[in-house]
Amino acid sequence: MESQTELNRLRVRERDRLAQLLPELMGALRSVIAEVYQDGALSTKVKRLMSLALALGAGCRNCVLAQTEYALETGATREEILETLSVVISMRGTTGVAESLRVVQFLEERGIL
Repeated sequence: MESQTELNRLRVRERDRLAQLLPELMGALRSVIAEVYQDGALSTKVKRLMSLALALGAGCRNCVLAQTEYALETGATREEILETLSVVISMRGTTGVAESLRVVQFLEERGIL
């Protein structure tokens, strides 16, 4: 089984490389992201959990890893992440289960599960 922690490390490396290749574009994107994820009517943590659910629904491996990492950084608990997975599974069935396994493995590798 591939390490989700290693995949996440590679994701960050390649994202940073892309930022060097396309600094203006990635700078603009980072500005939009910084604006969107500020606390507002919804907290940053809730927005990151929502983004995790969307990433799981889209089946985007890099997005799933990034949003799991960001959710943890904003203080999301194990229980909140697992509850997010349960919503995805209720909406997507077996494909939700399949995608959620990546998050479970990532949390296990980090000692959270």
